[in-house]
Amino acid sequence: MRVFKFGGASVKDADSIKNVYNVLQQVGYNDVLIVISAMGKTTNALEVVVKNYREKSPELQASIQEVKKYHNQILLDLFEDENNPVFNTVKELFNDMENFLKKNKSPNYNFIYDQVVSTGELVSTAIVSHYFSSMGLHNQWLDVRDYIKTDTTYRDAVVDWEQTQQNIAQKVNRKVLSITQGFLGSDENSFTTTLGREGSDYTAAIFAYCLNAENVTIWKDVKGVLNADPRYFDNAKLLNQISYREAIELAFYGASVIHPKTLQPLQRKEIPLFVKSFTEPLLPGTSVSKGADLEPHMSCYIVKKNQLLVSLSSLDFSFIMEENISEIFALLHKYKMKVHLIQNSAISFSVCVDDKFGNFAELKNILAQKFKVSYNEDVSLYTIRHFTEKSVNAVADNKEILVKQVSRETMQLVTRELQQETV
Repeated sequence: MRVFKFGGASVKDADSIKNVYNVLQQVGYNDVLIVISAMGKTTNALEVVVKNYREKSPELQASIQEVKKYHNQILLDLFEDENNPVFNTVKELFNDMENFLKKNKSPNYNFIYDQVVSTGELVSTAIVSHYFSSMGLHNQWLDVRDYIKTDTTYRDAVVDWEQTQQNIAQKVNRKVLSITQGFLGSDENSFTTTLGREGSDYTAAIFAYCLNAENVTIWKDVKGVLNADPRYFDNAKLLNQISYREAIELAFYGASVIHPKTLQPLQRKEIPLFVKSFTEPLLPGTSVSKGADLEPHMSCYIVKKNQLLVSLSSLDFSFIMEENISEIFALLHKYKMKVHLIQNSAISFSVCVDDKFGNFAELKNILAQKFKVSYNEDVSLYTIRHFTEKSVNAVADNKEILVKQVSRETMQLVTRELQQETV
């Protein structure tokens, strides 16, 4: 059996959904289970709904209508007959969401988030399933919440593997094309949970593991895994094949490859993963599988922009010891500062962080009570896997190097652009 995953970009509108159908016609759909994300930017739009609900904003109904309008247009573009049952199915799913918002008593933001945002995946899969049926492609729609069981850690749920494996092994009909939702699960009380970052990819891996799948294919709008982000690097090259280990290393440093959480269950059963283009589905893409001989024979570049380099030193020149570092990390966690690089000496400690939530000003005031705090804003963190002198020079050109770390396979540079002199 094969598992396919289609993300939001691949089902963002009617033409995109038609393209998914065409992909299946080209690559085959026998013994296939498809995992589908919410359409386009629906998750972001539903996050606005959650925000407006929590803040009791008068914009709540408008934000709900915006999501419904977006999906209704896709329905009208796909189905000529408005009496098609899919219109009622989608209407009922949105009614379920609105009824939850009316009846909910829980103040738990993460709980509310999961119950609302999950509507995106439920609606997208319902639309795709009905469209396939209208085209004569027989399929079964699965509610993933009946299959993947988790704990109650809303927004980052932990899978109950024993129960999940039993459900999937017993309930999935391998003889029929199955369509289900990514990102979602349910707890022991049947409340919806979500699986956190890269949740849809992880869903595909969970099903593949439990079904002993032949392989998993993640369909993207690129030809496969590239050695660099083409937004920042010219001449980015396709990595034809890489090992699980290399994919995990690249993901750890921030590459938009595959999250380690997705790779782990595949690696345990040595299930190959393919990353392919949904616009050119017959191209080979990138394969991820077991083998030290699959390391890239070229440098791989990862860049994180708009970072913050924070340096702390003791006020009295005393050593920064383990208890100080422990306290610092507790504060970084509390203020949701994502740490990407660490460097320390006897009396100083530096971190390159992502201040995604804008909490640094408050954190700085806390740290200043015990440490001398200096910082550089808007720096870039470059990570070069399998670095060479040429690749390092290309990255460092016209930049000031603030921090440099080197290991056997990886070099990291925290940089800022050199100021151009004006004439």
